[in-house]
Amino acid sequence: MLIKIRDKMGKFYIPILLIVFSLILFGLTYGSVHQKKVEIREGQLADKTIRANKNIENTYETEQKRKLAAEAVTPEYIYQEDTAEIQHKRIDKLFKLIKSTNEKIDKDYQDKKAKAKKDETIPEPTVEERIAALKSQFESLDQNEVAFYQSFPNIFYQNVFTLNAEEIEKVKVESLRIVDETMQNRVRDTELTSVLQNAIDKIQYIDVSNVMQQQISYVVNQGIVANDFANEKKTEELRQNARNAIPPSMIYQGEIIVREGSQIDAKAMEKLELLGLTNQNTSIFPVVSLSLAIVLQVAVLVFFTTQVTEEGKRRYFILFYTSAMIVSLILMKFFQIFQTEQLMYIPLFYPAAFVPLVLNYFVNRRAGILAALFQVVFSLFIFYDSIGTNFLIIILVSYLFSGLLASVVKRTIRISEQGMTAIFWIVVFPVLMSFVLMIYQGMSLFDGKTWTALLCALAGTFFSFLATMGLHPYIELLVTDDSMIVLNELSNPNHPLLKRLLEEAPGTYHHSMMVASLSANAVAEIGGKSLLTRVACYYHDIGKLKHANFFVENLPAGAENPHNFLLPEDSKQIIFGHVIDGAKILEEYHMPQMVIDICRQHHGTTLMKFFYYKEKERNPNISEADFRYPGPRPQTKEAGIVSIADTCEAAVRAMDHPSNEKIKDFVHNVIQDRIADGQLDECGLTMKEIRKVEKSLVNGLCSTFHSRIKYPKMKSEAEQMKDEQEKREK
Repeated sequence: MLIKIRDKMGKFYIPILLIVFSLILFGLTYGSVHQKKVEIREGQLADKTIRANKNIENTYETEQKRKLAAEAVTPEYIYQEDTAEIQHKRIDKLFKLIKSTNEKIDKDYQDKKAKAKKDETIPEPTVEERIAALKSQFESLDQNEVAFYQSFPNIFYQNVFTLNAEEIEKVKVESLRIVDETMQNRVRDTELTSVLQNAIDKIQYIDVSNVMQQQISYVVNQGIVANDFANEKKTEELRQNARNAIPPSMIYQGEIIVREGSQIDAKAMEKLELLGLTNQNTSIFPVVSLSLAIVLQVAVLVFFTTQVTEEGKRRYFILFYTSAMIVSLILMKFFQIFQTEQLMYIPLFYPAAFVPLVLNYFVNRRAGILAALFQVVFSLFIFYDSIGTNFLIIILVSYLFSGLLASVVKRTIRISEQGMTAIFWIVVFPVLMSFVLMIYQGMSLFDGKTWTALLCALAGTFFSFLATMGLHPYIELLVTDDSMIVLNELSNPNHPLLKRLLEEAPGTYHHSMMVASLSANAVAEIGGKSLLTRVACYYHDIGKLKHANFFVENLPAGAENPHNFLLPEDSKQIIFGHVIDGAKILEEYHMPQMVIDICRQHHGTTLMKFFYYKEKERNPNISEADFRYPGPRPQTKEAGIVSIADTCEAAVRAMDHPSNEKIKDFVHNVIQDRIADGQLDECGLTMKEIRKVEKSLVNGLCSTFHSRIKYPKMKSEAEQMKDEQEKREK
C-alpha cells in the first residue's frame, strides 16, 4: 500500500510528504505548548493544574521565613555579678550612716544637756534634725551612692529615725537577707517587677511590727535591681546572622502552584503574581522552539536521504519514517491527554521502543536511532506542562534509553526469532533504567508511587515488545510485497496456479516441491529468507504450463520425448520460453517481485548443453551464446541457491541407483561448474556460505534419493547370551 502511494506521487513525493509531516507534527504538539489567555482571581476554583513557568524567588515567603528566624533568636544578656555586692554594701552603708547619725546627735544632746544650767531646758533632737544630719553626710559620697540614697522616699527616713537601735538593726538584717537571696539569681528588666513582688511577699512572714515591715519593703524595693542586661548589639548581630542563614525561597519551573479543582488562596495569588500568571498570555518562545525543532527534523531527513542513491529507496525511507513518527507522536499525545496529578505515571505506558525497533527492522539501524532521538525531542513539547518536575526527567531518559536499545537489537527477519535476547534489550534493561532513575530522584522503595511507576514502565516495555511482534506481519503487508501473510497465502496448495500446475504438469509440481524443500533448508543455513525462497520455488517453473508435455518430468510412462521430432533450435525456444512465460504469468498474478526475479534468474545464463551439442552436430559454426538462457544471472543469495538446487534435483532424480557418494560428487561438480561459469558472481554468496549450501543440498538429496542398504539381521541380546552360556557349559 505504501509502495503504491509512493509511486503515484512521483517527483513531488518527498517535498509534499515533508510538508504534510511538518504540519502534522506541529498540530500534535502545538496544543501542549499553547496557553490561552486566562484571568485568575483569588477565591476562584482552578480549572486546571497551574505550574510555575520559570524559576523565581518568592520574596514574600523569603522575608517571612527570615523574620521568623530573627524572632526565634534568644537575646544575649550580660550578667553583672558584682551588682549584688554593690547593692549589699550600699544598704549596709546606709544603715551605718543612720546609726552614726543617731549616735552623734544623741551624744551632742547629752553633752548639751550636761552643760545646761539648772533651770535650762534642752529640747530633744527632732526627726527632721536627724534626717538633715544624715543627708549632710551624703555630700561626701559619690554620685551613684547619693542617687541610690535619694531614691528612698522621705517617709522611709522619717520612719527609720522613729525606731530604736535594735529595731533599726533588725530592719537592716532582714532587708539584706532578702536582697542577697534575690540578687544571687539573674534578674532581668523584664522580670524585675515580678521578682520585687515575690521579695516583698516574703516580708509579711517576718515577725516584726508593721512600721518595720514597711521600712524593710522600702529597702528591698530599692535594693533589688536588674543584674542581667540585654546585649542589644550582640543580639542584633545574631538576628542578622539568622536572617542571612535562611536561603531564598524559590519557586521552581514546573512546581505546582494550584491543583486542578482547588481554590486559589492569597498565598497562591502571591506566587502567581510573582510569576506573572494572574493574566496568562501565550508565550511565543515554546512555539518558536517547536517550529525550529520541526525544521531541524526535516533538515536531518533531507540530509539523510541525500546519502541514499536510489530514488525508490529514498522515497521508501521518507514515507516509512514519517508515517512511523506520526504514529509515535499520536500514541504519545494519547497518553498525555490522560495524564493527571493522580495518574502522573501514565506516560510510562508509551511504547518508546516500538517505532525505533520497527525502523531498525524495515529500514536500517540509523533510522531507528534517529527516531529514538527525535521522540525525546518532541516529548519535551507534548509533556510541556511537566517541565521542571522530577518526573519529566524519568520520562525523557526512559524514552531515550528504550529507543536506543531497540535500535541496537540484532536485525533479523522477525523479532520473535531472538527470544530472550530481545526481551532483555527491549523489556528488562529499560525497566532497570527506570528503577535507577527513581532511586536517583529519591523515591522510596516502600512508597506505592514507586511501584506504580515501575509497573507502568514494565507495561510500556512489554507493549513495545508485543506490538512489534504482533504487528510485524501487517507492517510487512503495508511496506513490502513479500510479507509473511502474502507468502502464506501463496504457499497454499489451493492457490489457482498451484492447482493448475498439479493438474496440467504434475511432474513439474513435484519437482517444484522438492526444489522448494532443498532450497529453503539451504537458505535457512545461511540465515536468508527461507519462506520467501520456498514460495518462489513453488512458482519458479510455472512457465512450463504453456508446453507441459515438452518437459520430460511431465511425460507419461513409456511416452516418447516430443523433442525427438523437433529441431534443436525449436526445442531451445520452448525450453527458454518457460522462463520468459513464467515471469509474465507471475506478473499477471501480481506476485512478489522476488518471486518473479527468481523465476527469471533460476537458470541464469547457463548453457543448454544437450541441444547445443545436438545443434553443433548439424551446424559446427553455431555460437554458444545462442544456447544460453536469457538470464539475468542470480542477483540474490536466494536466487543463487535455487539455481543450484533446481539443477541438482532434476539430475539426481534422473540418476540410475544414486548413492551418497554419487550425489555428493555431483552436487560438488555442479557448484564448481557454476562458479567457473561465473553464474554466482553477482548473487553475493561467500565461499563459506557455498560450503554450507553444498552440505545442506547433499544431505537433502541423499535422504530422498539414495538406495537403502540392506543390513543383515542381528541376533537379539537374548540369543547372544544363550550362545555364550552353551559355550561355557561345553
